[in-house]
Amino acid sequence: MNLVETLRHHRVLAIVRGKDPVAALRTVRTLVDEGIAAVEISLTTADALTVIRQARAALGPDAYLGAGTVRSTADAARAVDAGASYLVTPALVDDLAPFGVPVLMGALTPTEIEAALARGADAVKLFPSSLGGPGYLRALRDPFPEVPFVPVGGVDAQAARDHLARGALAVGVGSPLVGDAADGGDLDRLRARAAEFRAVAAGGTS
Repeated sequence: MNLVETLRHHRVLAIVRGKDPVAALRTVRTLVDEGIAAVEISLTTADALTVIRQARAALGPDAYLGAGTVRSTADAARAVDAGASYLVTPALVDDLAPFGVPVLMGALTPTEIEAALARGADAVKLFPSSLGGPGYLRALRDPFPEVPFVPVGGVDAQAARDHLARGALAVGVGSPLVGDAADGGDLDRLRARAAEFRAVAAGGTS
């Protein structure tokens, strides 16, 4: 499956961001072990490129392991070289197509959504989704029925359920799922949260 198909099937994209690279790597591996198929490692994570490289080596070539907070072509080049198989941006970024990997591009307004599509985005990261909530996503579905939206920002379990019910391809979830695990926190609690979000994803409708 490609990235969009993977997100459509699994419906949750985990966003790992932390201050401890060892804990971040452990978090990525735990999430994948718990059935969260798509994981994004933010470039704001301590030693993020090493985390991506080590996660790729541990999980193999077929894992859906991405780099987040990609803000430039330089970021993209470093991330892909480290082993990222897709890129996630917080906003509109030019010239990512030559890297040959899927792009989940950040946008909020209708104008930005059109601009993201014009830049070759495979899906649109609706960010920050907390500004408009599920109702805003529902309003966007009318003029953009074919656009795969992934709301990100302030998405807890209830917001995930609501966004999926209103047509989101998937939801991107950071701290409500990861918690403090990427800073060295409890992995058992991480596993419990992963199970909760997997249950929400299984009950969502498109």
